[in-house]
Amino acid sequence: MLAVMAFSLSWGSVMKTGIILGKEEIVQHLQEIADQIVAKHGSDKEIILIGIRTGGAFLAARLQKALIKSGAPTPPLGILDITLYRDDWTKIGSVPIVGKTELPFSIDGKRLILVDDVLYTGRTVRAAMDALMDYGRPKKIELAILADRGADYRELPIAPDYKGETWTTSAEETINVYLEEEGFEDHVAIEKKKAA
Repeated sequence: MLAVMAFSLSWGSVMKTGIILGKEEIVQHLQEIADQIVAKHGSDKEIILIGIRTGGAFLAARLQKALIKSGAPTPPLGILDITLYRDDWTKIGSVPIVGKTELPFSIDGKRLILVDDVLYTGRTVRAAMDALMDYGRPKKIELAILADRGADYRELPIAPDYKGETWTTSAEETINVYLEEEGFEDHVAIEKKKAA
């Protein structure tokens, strides 16, 4: 694992304080998650990967490749936008930007693996499950997360079935995942929130 390096480069709405995962570690964690899924489900063809837009969607596509590498049949891949299902959507702007949901298959009776980058309060996952229920009735929903901020901050009874790693952070910090698909060099960082 990369050593945590503190520096004060402004990046978005937070101050960068330390990189906790680099590109190789992200690849390694995704492969470990894929191996765990294969160990649990074998060659189950009912599994569907659903990535929560945006970071989770990119990670779901990478997880699909990792599953193939682990010997699993290629799982269908869907993308879910949860903007209008968030319980705080009225606070994210007067005109929220709604992305496209892409589920070109039935989810009825299927095992879904919901993929996201960071698990914090659990509210994003709850919104994703609410959104999924508008598309059908899956047999089961499991959760795969790259970075878990731990149960202390959970506001809902939600826990990952598969995760890369758990980090303890303060309420003044955040964990952000930066990916090549969004124009960054792959890394995960703990960052301090800027003062309001």
